[in-house]
Formats: sequence, C-alpha cells, structure tokens
Amino acid sequence: MGRLFTSLVVFLLLSICHVSVLSSSEDENIHHRKTYIVHMAKSEMPESFDHHVQWYESSLKSASNTAEIIYTYGNALHGYSALLTPKEANLLAVQPGVISVLPELRYELHTTRTPTFLGLEPTGAKLTVSGSANDVVIGVLDTGVWPESKSFDDTGMVPIPSSWKGGCEPGTNFTKSNCNRKLIGAQFFCKGYEAAMGPIDVRKESRSPRDDDGHGTHTASTAAGSAVVGASLFGYAAGTARGMAVKARVAAYKVCWKGGCFSSDILAAMDKAIEDNVNVMSLSLGGGMTDYYRDSVAIGAFAAMEKGIVVSCSAGNSGPGESTLSNLAPWITTVGAGTLDRDFPAYVSLGNGKNYSGVSLYDGDSVLGSLLPIVYAGKASSGNMTDGNLCLPDSLVSEKVKGKLVLCDRGANPRAEKGAVVKAAGGAGMILANTEANGEELVADAHLLPASAVGERNGDAIKHYVVSDPNPTAMILFEGTKVGIQPAPVVAAFSSRGPNAVTPSVLKPDMIAPGVNILAGWSGSVGPTGLPEDPRRVAFNIISGTSMSCPHVSGLAGLLKAAHPDWSPAAIKSALMTTAYVTYKNGQPLEDVATGRPSTPFDHGAGHVEPMAALDPGLVYDLTVDDYLSFLCALNYTPAQINLLARRKLTCQPKKQYSLGNFNYPSFAVPFQTAQMGGSGGGGRSDNGSSMVKYTRMLTNVGTPGTYKVTIKSQAPEVKIAVEPQALSFAKQGEKKSYTVTFTAGSMPSSTTSFARIEWSDGKHVVGSPIAFSWT
Repeated sequence: MGRLFTSLVVFLLLSICHVSVLSSSEDENIHHRKTYIVHMAKSEMPESFDHHVQWYESSLKSASNTAEIIYTYGNALHGYSALLTPKEANLLAVQPGVISVLPELRYELHTTRTPTFLGLEPTGAKLTVSGSANDVVIGVLDTGVWPESKSFDDTGMVPIPSSWKGGCEPGTNFTKSNCNRKLIGAQFFCKGYEAAMGPIDVRKESRSPRDDDGHGTHTASTAAGSAVVGASLFGYAAGTARGMAVKARVAAYKVCWKGGCFSSDILAAMDKAIEDNVNVMSLSLGGGMTDYYRDSVAIGAFAAMEKGIVVSCSAGNSGPGESTLSNLAPWITTVGAGTLDRDFPAYVSLGNGKNYSGVSLYDGDSVLGSLLPIVYAGKASSGNMTDGNLCLPDSLVSEKVKGKLVLCDRGANPRAEKGAVVKAAGGAGMILANTEANGEELVADAHLLPASAVGERNGDAIKHYVVSDPNPTAMILFEGTKVGIQPAPVVAAFSSRGPNAVTPSVLKPDMIAPGVNILAGWSGSVGPTGLPEDPRRVAFNIISGTSMSCPHVSGLAGLLKAAHPDWSPAAIKSALMTTAYVTYKNGQPLEDVATGRPSTPFDHGAGHVEPMAALDPGLVYDLTVDDYLSFLCALNYTPAQINLLARRKLTCQPKKQYSLGNFNYPSFAVPFQTAQMGGSGGGGRSDNGSSMVKYTRMLTNVGTPGTYKVTIKSQAPEVKIAVEPQALSFAKQGEKKSYTVTFTAGSMPSSTTSFARIEWSDGKHVVGSPIAFSWT
C-alpha cells in the first residue's frame, strides 16, 4: 500500500511538472505573439453564421483558444487583425475562407508663402467660396490634431454636410467639444500599437486624437487650414497662413504614436474614413517598397479609390538615391518635394574675411556678437568617438568647446539635436555642414542656440579654414526672411526618387509640390524642434519633408473635387499631372538641388503642380476599377493575390493579353532590355536589332470642343517616337479618343536612362506627359 501511495504521489508530481512545463511553454509562445492582418474571402462565409464578425471569431478560435481580435475591417479590406504566434498564424492561414495571414508592418512619418507661390491668390480665394468647397472633407491620417490651433477656426463655416458620417472621439485631454464646423472629425487608433508596444503612457502622449507631436497638426493645416493673419515662426515667414483648400473640412485620424505607425491601426483608420465619407485621404507616411498585395496602405487605398476617394501619399525622404520611393501603387497619388522661392539666410563670416551663406530659424539677436573661436567637432570629441564630427549626444568635451562656435557635420542624428548637444557642452553656437549625402540642400531649423546650416561646398571651405588656421574665428549674421529666391522650385535632395522598383512600367513619383521650409500650424505640447529640452511653444512651425508636400496635393485634390464633383480620383490625378510644369518661366528645365543639374521624371514625376491650370486641364486620362483589375492581371497576380488586394474573386482570362503598356496612366515608363528581348510594353526586336514597343492611351474631353495636336519633345535621340493619330478632335464634353505611341530603340548599356515628353494642345490647353526610358 505504501509503495502504491508513493508511486501515485510520484505520478501526480510528474503530471504537475508536465502541466507546468506545458503552461510555461504556452506562456512563452504567447509572449512571442505579434500582430497579423487576416484577409478573409467574405463571399465564402458559411450560411450558419449571421454576420461576418461571428465567422471571423470562429476562424480565429480554430487556430487559437486564447487569441483575441484587435480590429475587424469591412471597408478597407475584409478581415481582421489579431495577436498570434507564428505557429498560430500558419495554422490560421490554411483555414477555409482565409486568403492570407500577413504580419503587421511598421510605417514611419515622412517628416503662408505657399498659396501665393502656387498661384492660388487672389483667384484661389474666389474659387474657395463656392458651396461645393464647403462639402469637401479631407481625412488626415497622422499624429492627430491640436484643435485649439487657429488653423481650425470655424468662423464663417456653414453647417456640416449631411453626407458626413464621422464624429469626435473623446480621450486624454480631448472632448467632443474640441471639434467644430472646420474640424468635423477626430478619432484615434492605437490597439495595434498597444498590442505591439504595450499600453500608451498618458504622461508622455495623449491616448486621444490630441496631437503631442506637431506633425499631424502641420499636415492637416497645410491641406485645409483656415486663413490666419499674422502667422509666423519667431517672425520668420510672416504673413497669412492658409491651407490649400481653405473652405474644406478636416477629419483627423490619429494612427502614429511615439513608437511609429502600425499597419493594423492605419487600416482601421482607412476603414473608418471610408465609412465616414471623406473625399480625400492624406497620408504623410510610408513603409518602403513591397508588392501591392502586401502593402496595407495600397490595400486600403484601393478600397478608397473604389468609393471615389482620392488618396495622396508622401513619396518618402530617402533621396537622392535611386529607387527609394514609398507608396508606389498607381491608384495612389505619390508626391515628392520641391522648394519655395523663400529662404532664411544666415551668413557665416570667418576671421579671414570670407563669408559663406547658410540658413537658420534661430530665435535671437540678428548678429552673434563678435568673432568667436571656432572648433571642428571631430577635434573636440571624446577620445573613443570615431564619429565625433557628428555631434552625437555626450560626444563633445566641454573644455574644448565652451564659449566657442562648433562646426558639426550633418548626418546620423537630427539636425536640431546637434545644436542641443553643442549647447549642453557649453558651446556658444553651431555651424552645421552638409556632407556628400545632402550636397547643397539647405533645410532651416529653429535651433536652440545661434546656428547656421551650410551646403557641402561651403562646409568644406569652412572646415579647411578651421583645421588649418592656428586661431580660427567666426560669427553668424541672421537676415530674417527673403522671398523671390531663384531658381524655384528645385527638387529637394531628400525627396525619394524613381525608378519604380515594384512596377518599372509605372512612372513614380507622380509630381512634386512644396515641401521645404513650410509654415503651418503646430501642437502646443512640443517645441518647434520637437526635442524634450526645447521649452518654447509656438502656434506655427516651419518644417520640411515629403510629409509637407503630400498635404499640399491633398488640399489641391480637394479643390478639384469641389470644382468637379463628378471627377474620378484618376481624373483628378491626371489633371494635376498633365498640367504640372517642368520648366521655369525662362524656359530652362527644373533643377535638382542634389546635383545642380536638370531634374528628370524620376525626380519630379510629371513636374511641379500648377493648381489653377489643373482646374481646367482640357483632357484627362481616366481609369476605372476594371482598368486597375486588368493592371493586376498584367502583373500576373494570382486570384488569391487579387482577392487580397481588391476584395473579390477574379480569375484573369487566360486568352486575353493584358498589357502594362496599355494601362491608361498619365505618364509613360518604357523599360527596354539590353538582351535579345523587347521591352515590356508589347512588341519585340526587329531584324535590325532594335526594340519596338507600342503603348495605347485614351483621353477624355473635360473641356470645350476642340482639336488637339501632338508635339514630341525628346532628349532621347536613341529612341524613335511615333504617335498615331497626330491630331484628336473632340466635339463634346465626355467624348473619348485613343492614340498609340510606338517607341523604337536600339540596344543601350544596362542602367542607361533617357527622357522625352508628349504634349497635346488645342492652343489653350497643354496636356503633357513625361516619358522615361530605361535599359536593363
């Protein structure tokens, strides 16, 4: 009996240990969970379920007894998001009705004078008082909104349109009363973020639509801010600040937090924005290049496009390198950045009598005293620092910089942070020198100490003086705001560039818009530098990035939607692209600040936006949902991939020839191969060894009757371009006419690029399309 009891005790102990090990293993797996987006084939829901949400819950339980749904989606996609282990995700992926289970992606932000520069005043003021302008709603997916900003003053606004289905969501430091007739929507989406990063610390950021970062307030007020007289940053860029669509409504969807912007939250916000009936979505964020069916923004944007919503996204700040773009889907308007004709000069005067130009938004005396000793950071850093020239935190030796100007190299950490590092070490001021990566691009910052940013050439000259003179000295002279700077615009060096690495036959970016040193509304929670040690609070701030150029186009799309409510998103994009300009008033081509040479369609897309011309483009290249589905077929997408992206069952017709070259896009990208094959647009290699491809396009008349004649402007003598017919006559509005372009080219070395342009004109309108040739 005793032996039996002992055996039983041992068995029970082993069982308990076994259960404990299993529980520990399960707990370990649970701790390794991450968010997945589960795409469902909604049409395959069994009849036993009354609602698709019940089906989603059942599918999740089939793979995990403990996982819970984070969001369900009904507009941007069909499906849900949930925290899963990799094993659970794999098990769920093979369940009936599940199209795909994809891991969540993290996206990053692409972080007054403008209306005048764009030609929107005074004629723009006349446009925006129309009743339809009050009905346009621009949804901004960003870091939230600072509702007290004067940019969201609703004085004179008529009642909210009845089509609006959204609202205001209360939360930390935010109530429903913070919304008004201008800011008609404000919601926040953080479930995905919290699932990945843990609960939001409300001591550091508001768990509400309130913007503690500034980025969202800046982009929202750029797109559709009310007119604010006397706006400036420390007196810089003084004047009237106003958004592009000054009478449009703003709906803020907070999707970005201190730890980033998570795709499950972005999709939930896009899902809600579609339901709310926004007219334009503005997203100044991106996540790099990937297939469209794996890109959450592209997936949500496809659903928005089907509902007639224009989706405008930033191109990214990874320039000037090639193929650095984000947001490449052709149903997205992808916006790069250019400069304004405004600058904030801050001259560096050296002890040897030489002066060098720079820029600054420093809030202080116009002259930094007298000549001060200057030291190069690389000579004043800790002995163990291999990159002391960059003025990284805690890198400078106080005894070597105290009371001196410090020359820091740009790169690695934020520009304004370098100034804070110098100040903390006792430095009197900073000169920030560009390196080869940034060239001559100058971006102004509201530094915490006297500072000037200079280009690479000036930086090298100053550096040579500092390291070669036994007693180098310098001073900084701040000269405020200067306008009329020429040439302008130039393509910003940071603006991401083509070619399009996902679909080389679609030219991206689509266009450029102002994105350098842009004044707009700001959050009251953070200083203009965004640094924790910055105690200053401002109503407006000046920052740069394609994050700033994107809302310019979002606002302009709102203007076009107000003027032409029946236009599709593709027609609005076409109008902005085909009327964009690629030369200055003197006829010279736009420049790229990164090279100092003419920019190309890989840099500026169709060109710089010209909104007044876009209101009356004459002709547009329109696209329907079916055209986009044919585009997916031309990419050889499988039925599952199409279902994942377009939320429908579609099998491409095996006998039909789908052509990327015939996709009715307002620009042309023509890839050739240097091998024995032709280009990808449809064609082949002739007997003499040349490649020939044919692209077909269709134009829709949105103006008065007329005859348009074609002109070819080519920088590519190696490519013969033939257009047939050479004239298109339109008898009425809405009439459609097609034309074919034949491109014939000999073999060229791999990586060769060249460019051309097609223009159709009736004597009043010019409908222009860039052409980019590339050989691989």
